[in-house]
Amino acid sequence: MPLDKSGLTGDRAPERRRLPDERRALTHHFSVGGQEGYVTVGLYEDGQPGELFLKMAKEGSTVSGLMDSFATAVSLALQYGVPLRVLCGKFSHMRFEPSGWSGNPQIGYAKSIMDYLFRWLMLRFLGGEEALSDTPPDISGQQPKSDPVQALAEVVQLEDALVCPSCGSLMVRSGTCHRCLTCGGTSGYV
Repeated sequence: MPLDKSGLTGDRAPERRRLPDERRALTHHFSVGGQEGYVTVGLYEDGQPGELFLKMAKEGSTVSGLMDSFATAVSLALQYGVPLRVLCGKFSHMRFEPSGWSGNPQIGYAKSIMDYLFRWLMLRFLGGEEALSDTPPDISGQQPKSDPVQALAEVVQLEDALVCPSCGSLMVRSGTCHRCLTCGGTSGYV
């Protein structure tokens, strides 16, 4: 089968939906585990994201270069029609360092910078994490807590919570130690 000008085979090559030369954008400051940065989202006329710019660390650093490259790949994916929902589903809840409290009450603890960014995109443009799940909404009749961090703090004391070295989940106090409710590991402090 012959290749078309994009290098793809088939009857119909994907088409890139470019953003207008003059467009609205939204810039958001974030912090995860002490690492700060900015995400700027270029918007189509309908208010949906069409490009991403990520600025972190010193210009020219490895982190800066990787974030710029990743943002370019996400921008191209959006412009070639990959739904934001698919990207959010793939990149949210990724776990790697740096991780930590984000200071954003809607997100709380971020497992990585990617986790924070795609959960923020999900909240801002898709209406929240329920947009990714096929589970029905809670019909218990109870009003949901407006602050998920506060709701979690009512169940688990988080003031001195540690991150589990085995699985990365938050640990809860158990006597003088901390215990992971996910994998059962302990901090070992006495």
